[in-house]
Amino acid sequence: MLDSRFDIRPLRHADTPLPLLIEAREPGLELQACLPALRALIDQQLLVAGGVLLRGFEVQTAERFRSFATGFGSDLLTYEFGSTPRSNVTAGIYTSTEYPPHQHIPLHNEQAYTRDWPMKIWFFCQQASPVGGATPIGDSRAIYRRVGEQIRQRFASKGLMYTRNYGNGLDVSWEQVFNTQDRSVVHAYCQAHGISLQWKDDGGLRTRQVCQAVATHPRTGDAVWFNQAHLFHVSNLPEEVRETLLDLVDEEDLPRNVYYGDGSPLEESLLQDIRGVMQHEQVEFSWQDNDVLMLDNMLTAHGRAPFQGPRKVVVAMAEPHGADVR
Repeated sequence: MLDSRFDIRPLRHADTPLPLLIEAREPGLELQACLPALRALIDQQLLVAGGVLLRGFEVQTAERFRSFATGFGSDLLTYEFGSTPRSNVTAGIYTSTEYPPHQHIPLHNEQAYTRDWPMKIWFFCQQASPVGGATPIGDSRAIYRRVGEQIRQRFASKGLMYTRNYGNGLDVSWEQVFNTQDRSVVHAYCQAHGISLQWKDDGGLRTRQVCQAVATHPRTGDAVWFNQAHLFHVSNLPEEVRETLLDLVDEEDLPRNVYYGDGSPLEESLLQDIRGVMQHEQVEFSWQDNDVLMLDNMLTAHGRAPFQGPRKVVVAMAEPHGADVR
């Protein structure tokens, strides 16, 4: 039976359950006080809807948000082998990606460019931007279906090889990515995660890792589109940025790029098709202060719209899961 303290319904319309809205009926209702009832409800609904938006509850602080997220039974994860700049707010809580406000971040599943990723991800809006700043989301199952059989088979059979070059003023440093200044720690991490690495003459680091292009959800059995080829590929950069970078460095020294698992180049036309599919499946809503969005990271991708003015959205992740990529 639904708790009388809140309502539940699709945020947009009945044939699009993403995100499912759970809304407090009265102002001032503490999110943490509702945790047992919300946890039972979300455990039922998250695997169906893929994402739940909690609205109208009192949260206020990152620490209280953290208490709510840990209430689902798993320790929060640190942001290891990250691909974007973030700052630690409190234990297990990070800022959302610290890209300039004018930049658009396309849909993606968190850490789908690796063999290890969180199954759960939460976003807490402490301050909604006055203009823009939405966190668009998209159904990874629907993206998988819409991409089409030919592209799915090609990507799934070949896999994807992500290449990264750290630091040198072009991307995040290896010290920040691996949370250490000790090269031996980097070697141990890479060896444990199937990542090949090369220390370059200039002191920089290059890594390569072959990962999945599609995946199967461990609980639902659903096939999902699960990679970041459309983000890592050099074609994702604006043309003038791409040309400038390639004037500065050789292709192998680009901050990031992606190939098929055998090292052969990805077709830009296919990546454009994939970007079009993601745009078609994108669902957008405007943040309100104190909103909490909880996603199943395999079932639902997320992004960020450009914004103006102040915006503060923090993130938590939990439930590590790994793929066996051969």
